[in-house]
Amino acid sequence: MLAGPSDPSRPTLGIIAGGGAIPVTVAAAARAEGRPVVIFAIRGEAEHTVQDFPHHWVRWGEIGRLFDLLVREKVSDLVIAGSVSRPDFSAIRVDLGAILSLPRILALMVGGDDTVLKGVVRFFEDRGYAVIGAHTVAPELVATVGQLGRITPSATQTVDVGKGFEAARVLGSLDIGQAVVAVGGRVVGVEGVEGTDELVARIANLRERGRLKWSGRDGVLVKAAKPQQDLRVDMPTIGPKTIAAVAAAGLAGIAVEAGRVMIVDRTATVAAADAARLFLVAEEKDLAAPDMDPIEESAP
Repeated sequence: MLAGPSDPSRPTLGIIAGGGAIPVTVAAAARAEGRPVVIFAIRGEAEHTVQDFPHHWVRWGEIGRLFDLLVREKVSDLVIAGSVSRPDFSAIRVDLGAILSLPRILALMVGGDDTVLKGVVRFFEDRGYAVIGAHTVAPELVATVGQLGRITPSATQTVDVGKGFEAARVLGSLDIGQAVVAVGGRVVGVEGVEGTDELVARIANLRERGRLKWSGRDGVLVKAAKPQQDLRVDMPTIGPKTIAAVAAAGLAGIAVEAGRVMIVDRTATVAAADAARLFLVAEEKDLAAPDMDPIEESAP
């Protein structure tokens, strides 16, 4: 879609960008709607494709500079999107803004991922910024209910999908991870701090060593949001790289929670699944906490 001219009467959308394609996808969606957008790209994390949009590069520790830039660009709404690694604080050169905020920043680093991310949201909200989800700007990112490719899971694979979602709810409620692998009616792997890619690589390694055995393709990677997860800043994602990893591990497909998982580059992801003969399905599950709606809880 071609973008029209930005509407200066609309609030500027700021995107604090980590790695991956989601920040650029969100920026393109905002531009297509004529909304002013500026990307604040984290050095060492964000992709260089952010340079296709108005942008500033910021380093870890440049808290004061970031807030100065947000004011200069008249940002009111913020999207925090993309993958990041926890920085090595011993190597960071902080500015005055970071020093003044140091007690708050150190407090943010204590706890699991959910606790940290909720603290980051409060950090910006306390300074008057509305933190909104990437999916509210680019709703096409979110997985919709149904079979997304040409391949249909078998009856036994459908059982694995159900087992996977059961385990994902427990795993997520403990703030451990977002993904599990189920094969032959049992859960054989769960995601920890290493992330989904490493979980799938571990399954592949176990199969190569003979610790896991099945013939042909079988089993499923299931990915779902944690019940308490703040989807504004941490909605789970899959993409073409996930498809490649699952295929290499000898699994039969992927199931995700509809409405609470994003698919990066959906067209390429579905095409890759079809080419690899993997099923790709999205199911609506009641995995959210009782007071959370799959999409509306993330609205500004």
